[in-house]
Amino acid sequence: MAEENKLTVLQLLPALESGGVERGTLEVAQALVEHGHRALVMSAAGRQVASLVASGAEHFAWPIGEKSFKTLLLVGKLRKFLLEQKVDILHARSRVPAWIAYLAWRGMDPATRPHFVTTVHGMYGVNRYSRIMTQGEAVIAVSNTVRDYILREYPDTPPWHIQVIHRGVDEKDYPHGWKPDPVWQQAFFSQFPRAADKLLVTLPGRITRLKGHEDFIELIARLKRRGLPVHGLIVGGASTSKQRYLHKLRYRLRSMGLETDVSFTGQRDDLKNILAISSLVLSLSTQPESFGRTTLEALRLGVPTAGYDHGGVGEILRAVYPQGLLPIGGIDATTQRIASLLQQPIPIPEGEYFPLRDMLSQTLDLYEQLARTPRRQSGQ
Repeated sequence: MAEENKLTVLQLLPALESGGVERGTLEVAQALVEHGHRALVMSAAGRQVASLVASGAEHFAWPIGEKSFKTLLLVGKLRKFLLEQKVDILHARSRVPAWIAYLAWRGMDPATRPHFVTTVHGMYGVNRYSRIMTQGEAVIAVSNTVRDYILREYPDTPPWHIQVIHRGVDEKDYPHGWKPDPVWQQAFFSQFPRAADKLLVTLPGRITRLKGHEDFIELIARLKRRGLPVHGLIVGGASTSKQRYLHKLRYRLRSMGLETDVSFTGQRDDLKNILAISSLVLSLSTQPESFGRTTLEALRLGVPTAGYDHGGVGEILRAVYPQGLLPIGGIDATTQRIASLLQQPIPIPEGEYFPLRDMLSQTLDLYEQLARTPRRQSGQ
């Protein structure tokens, strides 16, 4: 690639631990490197840094996402960094980093400063603090659901600034019909013997009231009363602040006589394997998800998946597997639908829906399009 076409892109996020934002950051950084660009990432570090650096990207450990007034002291430092590194695209993926980036960017010469991009990864509380995510010269929405949220809650956002770029899954990582090897399966069922030889109903997601764990427990109880040989798997960790809620869930299971019918796996690095051996994967979030990556991963593996008909999960299911749409607030109808999917599974269609390569190509196209836009015309 000619030197004049080589871009330097800086992505900012709080940390590089785990999660969809982090994964997307790594994927975009790797794609930039593969296309001959320079990929920079700024965060407070984390376990994904090694993978990032191995891909050829550069990491800068700054506490850019710390919710403290001290973080404002980074504004001047970041402005200097942007000039020294000759950054072409400044891409903020979270609110605190976006504020620091915006304040640094706003104080620069519009003729020479980078282009400012934000990605709205979630449907945040509507306030001035969250508004910053709509202030990019280009605003990436990770689904049509998020685009509608921006236009509804921040109507002063120019619609032409918003570009929907759906999150994607790599078909090589999630091939249709894939199963984990027998050694892994044996180890898993040795750890969770009560799950063996059962219809596995899996709820992925961290332990929090928003993920629908109480609905899940009620559904398992109703399925058991119907005589179905199900075992529930709750796959996700509980932070220190959520331990009390975890104890409440365990108490509810005991009081309903379901202790042997539901297993808490805790945080796992082998979620793909668990999804692949499941009979049914559920998304029961009580609030709409911005996208629903785990739902898409399960579908790409060919595993029947069901979720409440709202937000990004509803968007994915309508496009790929409408048989998995569940009515919100209708526990009887939901139980009937889930029982039907367990007793007479409807195959998942094979296809190239929401591929990762589309997400990456659309993101890099956006960067390159902005880079061709004269800076004086694009300033705010």
